[in-house]
Amino acid sequence: MERNETASEKPIRQSHSLCAGEQEYVNRRKRVVLESLNSLEINCSEDSVPHIALLASGGGQRAALGLMGSLYQMEKDGLLNTLLYLGGVSGSTWSMSSLYSDPQWSTNMDRAVSKLFGPGVELEQALAWLDERAKDELFSLSDILGVLTSAGLMKQLDLRCLSDEASRNATNPFPIYSAIEKQCFSDGPLEGKWFEVSPHEAGFTELDLFIETSLLGSKFQIGELLEQEPEMDMVRLQGILGCALAHEDIIRDFIPPWLNVPGHVDKVAEEYVYVVSTLDTLVGVIRSTIKDPVAQSDLNKMQKILKDKLIHNESTLLESKSLEERKILFQQWSLELLKAVATWSQSLEDGAFRTHVSLLTNKVIPLIMKWEWGTTRNFLYQYKDSTVPSCLRSEEIFHLVDAGMLINVAYPPFLGDKRDIDLIIALEYSAGNMFETLTLARDYAAEVKKPFPEIDDKILEDKDWPKDCYVFEGKEKEPTIVYMPLFNRQNCEDAEVFKAKMEEFATFKHPFSDENIQALLEMAKANMKNNKETLLREINKAILRRQNKRQGWA
Repeated sequence: MERNETASEKPIRQSHSLCAGEQEYVNRRKRVVLESLNSLEINCSEDSVPHIALLASGGGQRAALGLMGSLYQMEKDGLLNTLLYLGGVSGSTWSMSSLYSDPQWSTNMDRAVSKLFGPGVELEQALAWLDERAKDELFSLSDILGVLTSAGLMKQLDLRCLSDEASRNATNPFPIYSAIEKQCFSDGPLEGKWFEVSPHEAGFTELDLFIETSLLGSKFQIGELLEQEPEMDMVRLQGILGCALAHEDIIRDFIPPWLNVPGHVDKVAEEYVYVVSTLDTLVGVIRSTIKDPVAQSDLNKMQKILKDKLIHNESTLLESKSLEERKILFQQWSLELLKAVATWSQSLEDGAFRTHVSLLTNKVIPLIMKWEWGTTRNFLYQYKDSTVPSCLRSEEIFHLVDAGMLINVAYPPFLGDKRDIDLIIALEYSAGNMFETLTLARDYAAEVKKPFPEIDDKILEDKDWPKDCYVFEGKEKEPTIVYMPLFNRQNCEDAEVFKAKMEEFATFKHPFSDENIQALLEMAKANMKNNKETLLREINKAILRRQNKRQGWA
């Protein structure tokens, strides 16, 4: 469709300021925050309401559950309504998407948590969504992961669109979801990497280039809207935000030692593991959508086939072979594996489960061979601005994927004076080095010249057995960060137990049992409850910082 716009009506907004919709929401939300502070008997005036953002890390289902437990306890302690913003990446965005399907979620976290133990979505319903989605030319692996995550882990199929929230009242913190652009992440400058999505706008954080969220996925050229497409629903958005498997670095973690050439990661081995690990992940999530014991047994057989393909050491076949010979061999193995999947599928008893599996494998296998994730139309295609990296201007489509590979906590949208955050509550559910997200965010802030509090390197020595709470105090324009690891010295008696907890609740482990879900929720609740006084102290300090800022502006 053609549009004839004035400069002020251009579909791409370039500005360092908040859009009108977010600013209006924030103004209304601050009145809710003020009432909350008054109910906590914290002295605060209307012009001193602190800007507090709760940022939850990625970490698969562990992060999704951790955020649920943390918010549950914040509601019980009267702290939830002190939050102005809620930001997430990867697994924590799964919970955010689920929560915001209820316009009143922050007033009833009992209801939100109870869904985690509910019956979930039937596989048939999930596959009906998938079958319809597959008709789109931009159908990708993210769509498959999104529908199975939504149905299998979060127990709902959320067909609303994010922009539907733009007209809501300010009952809940303002949500900001984060992704990264895959090509720029691999080859482009930092400014083109981080991508944020809110109910009002979607765009590149450091380039200050945004479109209305309802236009994400529409056709653009030279800054003009050529054709408006239907907005993606939350199922598809979940797939984009949580598709860590799209990253080659993640896949490398699945590669057994015998598949690697000494001294470097073998690219052709990597491609073989793409097939195995993606199928393995999907089988695991499918398991959570069905209860039939016969079907469960059939899935066990499939997972054994996949596991055997990685464990069985074929290194003798690889010795002394050239790269081209290895490539041919791996392609042969991939075809054999896919044939094994097809044979397994055909061996199932006639019935609904066999029909569903056949549909899913027919959709998945071609996409695995293409290895395409997060395919979305690029609103910066041929955009006439030299500050926009060429990797963003040159292609009609781009690929939005899991932001956790850059920084596994959504710090970038909350740094600097745009949202002017006083206090960040960082909930750390990441695996591995507990302080990596902090040091990566510090380095990111330095590169884009935004304030970030000082991190004492001595604290980094705690990485293998962290405390339950650290405070990194901001000065002047720097936000204060309250950093809270999920596994810590309060719930892990030593470093070995800490490591064991990480393995028990691993990021790519298949869906957790109800017992493990409850255990994670309780740990997250306890962390928040144990540190209530620290949070109240830092909230009081944030109010003083806001007052000082106001006086400085005056």
